[in-house]
Amino acid sequence: MPPSMVQVSPESQGLPSGAVLAWLDALAADGLELHGFTLRRSGRVVAGGHWFPYGPERVHHVYSLSKAFAAVGVGLLVQEGRLSVEDRGVDLFPDALPPVVGGHLRAMRVEDLLTMRTGHAADVTDALVATGDGDWVTAFLAQPVEFQPGTHFVYDSGASFLLSALVQRVTGETLLEFLTPRLLEPLGFRGARWVSNARGVNLGGWGLHLRTGDVASFGQLLLNRGMWQGQRLLSAAWVDAMSAAHVPPGTNPGDENSDWAQGYGYQVWRCRHGVYRADGAFGQFCVVMPQQDMVLAVTAGVRDMGRVLDHTWTHLLGAGQPSPLPPGADTEALRVRCETLTLDVPELLDPPPLRDVQAHFTFDPNDEGWESATLTIAGERGTLALDGPTSNTVRFTLNAWEEQTLDTWGTTVALTVRAGWQADGTLALTLLLIEDGARWEVRWPAPDASLSVGRCAPHYGEGHTLSARPSTLGA
Repeated sequence: MPPSMVQVSPESQGLPSGAVLAWLDALAADGLELHGFTLRRSGRVVAGGHWFPYGPERVHHVYSLSKAFAAVGVGLLVQEGRLSVEDRGVDLFPDALPPVVGGHLRAMRVEDLLTMRTGHAADVTDALVATGDGDWVTAFLAQPVEFQPGTHFVYDSGASFLLSALVQRVTGETLLEFLTPRLLEPLGFRGARWVSNARGVNLGGWGLHLRTGDVASFGQLLLNRGMWQGQRLLSAAWVDAMSAAHVPPGTNPGDENSDWAQGYGYQVWRCRHGVYRADGAFGQFCVVMPQQDMVLAVTAGVRDMGRVLDHTWTHLLGAGQPSPLPPGADTEALRVRCETLTLDVPELLDPPPLRDVQAHFTFDPNDEGWESATLTIAGERGTLALDGPTSNTVRFTLNAWEEQTLDTWGTTVALTVRAGWQADGTLALTLLLIEDGARWEVRWPAPDASLSVGRCAPHYGEGHTLSARPSTLGA
């Protein structure tokens, strides 16, 4: 049974189903686009679901939530006596040092990488990426270290990359390979993958793709302080160190109500209410609530991550009771709700009108490098060909979801497409980069109109749309 599938009712674990329904209602009212969630209490999955076409067996890019797995990889090395948090980066990578090694760089320890207190004045990730297929470790160690390590916090995905690189340096395996038999297989993970740089090093700070339910299982391991089904996978001391506030809470006015200013541990954030979390851009969450004996995993595509947490504190945090509750009408209502969750997509005419189309478009200059597009429809089948440095042909069947792949940003990604005609005559296509949480909306209002390709929030600002002017048309 996939770990995202419900095992018992919320009431059996002292949590009213109405609280979960209220949480779902609040998210919907704010227009927050969740893709999946799993809620665990007292070690059991009490609620969960995915907004179709997302599903429990689909992996999702968890972005910076990846960092917590990098921290666990280091913790396992410490547990095995192969590394210490006091070890210095210059000793771990003696062959990648700059010609002159300053005192601050020489003082940088593994623990400084874990707590984002490397001494850098700003995130150095861009400098690593800018090397292309170059040596990111050498690039990291070449960056100026302006502050004494251990004294200055800067959120820095480059530090997380170096944690991945040091695991690979010590073990000869990628971080994912190292974690698989020690963590992922015992937890029942399936299909996990981690993007690597050109040198074959897992990115560490991002790039990990996981199922939503597997994120919840990871959170349960942390809640259990390293125990899983009677087996110790990770030392309790390491989990305690990960979840402690090594970086003090923020002190700016208003920080007391911010879940980004409660302190930082080993690649995880402290929250209000005695909670801690691993999180990633656009709403990827592993929220561990020790006092409530609960874990919440979320995969999503939202801009306002704080609202997801706010609704969690409001509707879920204080709802649990120490004893089982009797089932009620909300129990069945929640079950049905979770089984029928659907992504909010354009409403289409059903059955679809059948109109043969052959239309050609020329793009205005754009960052994607797309030059032209050709839209073809014959009966219920169609294609959208995008031409540029990388050319793609998107296939679709009217009023149906269709899976395929797309070559973009130098890689091949999973794509799920739905297309159809709207009541006003517009052809609407929804393109989901479904394992990365991104979404594009394509619109063609009329035969003599331009084609618009909207790169949707959260990844881009509202109204960020590419336009292609009609060149030759036939319909």
